[in-house]
Amino acid sequence: MLLWAAGVSERLPEDVRTLIEDPDTELAFSAVSIWEVAIKSGLGRADFNVDLRGLRQNGYQELAITATHAAAVDLLPPIHHDPFDRLLVAQAQFEALTLLTADTTVVRYPGPIRLLV
Repeated sequence: MLLWAAGVSERLPEDVRTLIEDPDTELAFSAVSIWEVAIKSGLGRADFNVDLRGLRQNGYQELAITATHAAAVDLLPPIHHDPFDRLLVAQAQFEALTLLTADTTVVRYPGPIRLLV
């Protein structure tokens, strides 16, 4: 989802674009998303590229990965096996942030997770 939002992609549903553009919405991106993009870009995935400077200029705040977030992954049920997604879910749960995702497996976790359709 971050790749879509960072690129102002047409793949974002209209209600999500409205939410992102609302000045009262606090926007955040996780360092884990940037880590995933860097790894996949390094493996030659041309579709994995994000402008970190652009995110910050558009009002996104960085959510660092803490030891508490990392430990919280162990508390998650074994719904999803992707380590990046599991850490995003743990961060969202611990920080009480709404996680926007297009992954139908991720939304099976309890907590503030919203499926983009």
